[in-house]
Amino acid sequence: MTLDELLEQFDAALDSGVKIPGKKTIVDIEKLRAVVDDIRLNIPSEIKQARGIVADRADIITTAKREADGIIKNAEDRAKSMISQEEIVKKAQEKATEIISNAQTKSREMRKAAQEFVDDIMRRADEGLTSNLAEIRKTRAALKQSVPSAKD
Repeated sequence: MTLDELLEQFDAALDSGVKIPGKKTIVDIEKLRAVVDDIRLNIPSEIKQARGIVADRADIITTAKREADGIIKNAEDRAKSMISQEEIVKKAQEKATEIISNAQTKSREMRKAAQEFVDDIMRRADEGLTSNLAEIRKTRAALKQSVPSAKD
């Protein structure tokens, strides 16, 4: 029997009592005690159920909080890791840009030095050849003057 049904029986026992003047009622005490005993027997199971529900609720809330804390910690750890990886990538990109810039600068410097070197060699060769050509012309002219002409 449910608690509500037992309370209905209790009310019925009170209502079935004999009324006497002065707002008093005579009731069957044995009947009421039987109903009260039944209520006592039924209350603990319902209270146990309620306590179980409250305990389950508390366990569910505790578990949910623990899971939420775990999710938040994992998210924070992942965010830190991603930020760290992003910083590493950024530093690597900066270093790569620096290396490329230095390589381009050195390449320009080497190209300029090579051009200057080649130009210097070609200038010396030009000067040497010009000097040799002048010598050859002098020697030739001297030879022409020292050799009597065939007409003489």
